[in-house]
Amino acid sequence: MYFFLCNLAVLDIGNPSICSPKWLDMLLGHSRAISLGGCMSQIFFFHFLGSTECLLYTVMAYDRYVAICHPLRYMLIMNWRVCALLAASTWIASSIHATILTSLTFTLPYCGSNVLETFVCDVFPVAKLACADTHVIETVTITNTGLVPITCFFLILASYLRIICSLLKMNSANAWHKAASTCTSHVAIVMLFFGPCFLVYTQPQLSEVLATPVQIFCTVVTPVLNPAIYTLRNKEVKASLKKMRRGLFPGH
Repeated sequence: MYFFLCNLAVLDIGNPSICSPKWLDMLLGHSRAISLGGCMSQIFFFHFLGSTECLLYTVMAYDRYVAICHPLRYMLIMNWRVCALLAASTWIASSIHATILTSLTFTLPYCGSNVLETFVCDVFPVAKLACADTHVIETVTITNTGLVPITCFFLILASYLRIICSLLKMNSANAWHKAASTCTSHVAIVMLFFGPCFLVYTQPQLSEVLATPVQIFCTVVTPVLNPAIYTLRNKEVKASLKKMRRGLFPGH
């Protein structure tokens, strides 16, 4: 679990670094322009890190499934070689995914306006500026950015359904407590990741209004909350918080 959390920590450092520096520069009243290289970098890393995060949550769900449903075989199934292979696969698959999207986007001919309708470079806003048919890139983007999260979500859901079925067979309050302790943090970050996405895609009439807040939430707020969610499960952190509370409120 901690090996995958290390990967998640890297993502939580990378995600805010994609767009936040430019947003802050714009808020300070500096240039709203972005170079071609900067725009390409934003698109690549936005989809690279986003896809990696999605796949990593799926791998972590499988890790939780093995830990709860096959505890005696956990160290055998999730050995270091398997963990390294799963983590490497998420990064490699996501880099291929992002490379394809970025390459298709910037091989289109651009001969008109260079003003984006949004404050962040993404495939669709940039493709709208092209002077050619964009059906191919739009189809590929919808397939990739839609199919990957949906598949991951259902795999995560399947893992938790198997966990629930296994716990129902055990019929033990202690088992339920341990499972809740093991899975609560992961369920919370999965909801933070998939929740805003579902909100946008299931409410088409609000998608334009919600696009900007969702992008800010996913690239800035979620990476800040993820460490807090997992850190609060740490015994040492809990003990420190209790000690701090006793210092601030002696009577409690």
